[in-house]
Amino acid sequence: MALDGCGVFSKYVLIIFNIIFALVGFAFLSLGLWLRFSDNTRAIFEVEQLNSSAFVIGVTVLIALGSVMLIVVVFGDYGACNEKRCALSVFAALVTVLAILTGVVGFFAFYRREELGLRMGEFYVSLYTLYVSSGDPALAVTLTFLHNLLNCCGMTGVSIIEAAQKTCPKADGFFESLLMDSCPKVIVNVFEAKASLVLGIFLGTGALLIVALICSSTLSNKIRQSAAAPQYIILTQTSPPPMSLQPPPPPHNSALALHPYTDPVVFTPLTVANIPAANIPMAQA
Repeated sequence: MALDGCGVFSKYVLIIFNIIFALVGFAFLSLGLWLRFSDNTRAIFEVEQLNSSAFVIGVTVLIALGSVMLIVVVFGDYGACNEKRCALSVFAALVTVLAILTGVVGFFAFYRREELGLRMGEFYVSLYTLYVSSGDPALAVTLTFLHNLLNCCGMTGVSIIEAAQKTCPKADGFFESLLMDSCPKVIVNVFEAKASLVLGIFLGTGALLIVALICSSTLSNKIRQSAAAPQYIILTQTSPPPMSLQPPPPPHNSALALHPYTDPVVFTPLTVANIPAANIPMAQA
């Protein structure tokens, strides 16, 4: 199907959006599955008293969120690449639900920032304790990402005595090489002092989802219009006209040669039977 400029732009925006969405969803799902089924963390999920802990809830959210994001990507990429309106409709419905949930979670995080900060700090303490006791490489990658994102170093902040020193970011100066902020404190302060920033992140994510929804709707309409529009065939090379049937050549007759397309006139010879009786001479008696 032939799409116009707006349809092509919406198509490629959706493809780029789904590629980024797929990378983030795959990272969430991989980390969640690793933390769920790793030998060092599997025992936590087998204890009923810990089912309501921040670590178990956080891992469950990672697995569920990563799975939903990958499902959205499947419908989005299939609908955009193959120009399928049905897949785009499912993609639009899922993106709408995600946008609504993102806004709800953002406002919840803003109004319950103190409780959420404590929960996230508890989640970090669980990750830190598991890493120190097991040295799991997946936990090391997770802590390195969190330390560089928050610019903090472990539970104490003192890099000399810190057990997770290898996961701490590089210090910018001499004082930071001796003492940095502790991560639980930074996490709580982020949700308390920078609640507007956290809300802005959630709202920004929801705005990106709305942009993807608009592009999906636009592409679906353009596909419908291109399917309903009449198709024209443009000939790039002229073909010779078909040969017309020519009448057979006239017979070699001087009379017919003057008028080759005139039907011949046949004269019936007169017989005695055709002569009227009044014109027949009477026989002598």
